[in-house]
Amino acid sequence: MAEEKLPTRADDFAEWYNQLVIRAEMADYAPVRGCMVVRPYGWALWENIQQALDKRFKATGHMNAAFPLLIPKSFLEKEKEHVEGFSPELAIVTIGGGEILEEPLIVRPTSETVIGYMYAKWIKSYRDLPVLINQWGNVVRWELRTKLFLRTLEFYWQEGHTAHATAQEAQEETLRMLDVYADFAINEAAVPVIKGIKSPTEKFAGAIQSTTIEAMMGDTRALQSGTSHFLGQNFAKAFNIQYLDVNNTLQHCWTTSWGLSTRFIGAIIMTHGDDQGLVLPPRLAPIQVVIIPIYKNDVERSAVTEVVEKLKSELGAFRIKIDDRTEVTPGFKFNDWEMRGVPLRIEVGPKDVEKGTLALSRRDHPGRAGKSFVPQTGIASNVADTLDDIQKSLLARATVFRDANIHDPQNYEELKEVVTKGWAYSWWCESPECEARVKEDTKASTRCIPIDQTSGSGTCVVCGEKATKKVYYAKSY
Repeated sequence: MAEEKLPTRADDFAEWYNQLVIRAEMADYAPVRGCMVVRPYGWALWENIQQALDKRFKATGHMNAAFPLLIPKSFLEKEKEHVEGFSPELAIVTIGGGEILEEPLIVRPTSETVIGYMYAKWIKSYRDLPVLINQWGNVVRWELRTKLFLRTLEFYWQEGHTAHATAQEAQEETLRMLDVYADFAINEAAVPVIKGIKSPTEKFAGAIQSTTIEAMMGDTRALQSGTSHFLGQNFAKAFNIQYLDVNNTLQHCWTTSWGLSTRFIGAIIMTHGDDQGLVLPPRLAPIQVVIIPIYKNDVERSAVTEVVEKLKSELGAFRIKIDDRTEVTPGFKFNDWEMRGVPLRIEVGPKDVEKGTLALSRRDHPGRAGKSFVPQTGIASNVADTLDDIQKSLLARATVFRDANIHDPQNYEELKEVVTKGWAYSWWCESPECEARVKEDTKASTRCIPIDQTSGSGTCVVCGEKATKKVYYAKSY
């Protein structure tokens, strides 16, 4: 029953990823080209991501709601830049109930327009503000080149939409939610993201400014992992979202939107995965601990099962799985759960019963390096400490890898070389011409102007003109 090994990441990172998603039963290809089926193991990971984010959203005063999947076509046409940005990706319904519709309906690519329409109905006074709403749902963008989780025609996400009385409040909200995303990515997913501002060329269609968290994958490509947008009054004016201020003067609101999707599952896979398969951070892993009983006969089985049942009770605070399959060998089980990325494996055999010990194997250190023998007593405390150490270890390892693959090229020729194998962090004069030249010559794009950068000046790595901002250039997914 031994399965063929995964391709190594060094030999073929793309095929390693594709095979791993399928073989670890995270997702599968749907009958409609470009769509995916998220399987229970992948959905369990998404549920844990949802819970971690939802807790943070509610702690910052946001509430969940649900808005329609279908949007009148005229709504998208009200905001010029928005419709231009999304028109190539739209799925349009023209027939309903067997009849041609009076107005075509768009399957939502994002919900700014329909939510703007509703906010115009609900907001009348400054007392109604701020409005802080999030929705969990799915959207459709007609992608031609797709990859499971990373870019699919339909995907799942959350989208927050808020309305405020002043520009300052909306800008503060934009950065607050970016901080929420970064906190989640770093502390729950162990993905060391960089917070920054998108260039005007790369920003969301219809936004005044877009902010992003950017992560480095295991092949050094960048992944935009979550975005938060300051929309100014663009959508408020398009949809007439107005309120009477304290002086009884009619004002347009200032709005924001922000989102993180199932693409983040791809970020976790490609940040932490190794040649054996997935490596999942304990705080998000669907199964944190797998227990594998090992025995050869009924007498051994009885003794081992008694210890396993005790473990099941003592480890009730963790997400555990007891692998009691009899049709496969313990070795097969070890490989199977390693591929699925379970952070910690506990093996219980006859010798462990006799000695009062357990064998612990950490997923972040495959083989003997990650194996230890511990007493059965106090196992819950030991497991908690080990999982915590694995979480920290994954973040530290990913951070070291990221920082080792960020370079500071001194001229344009060096930049062109650097982005073939990592990221460039360089001075940029902020001209779209220099940005376009890099993309044309290298296929690398500006990822973000980091928010946490010291003030200063230098010369643009592309044209040599004076620059006051540094930017990350990288190839991306």
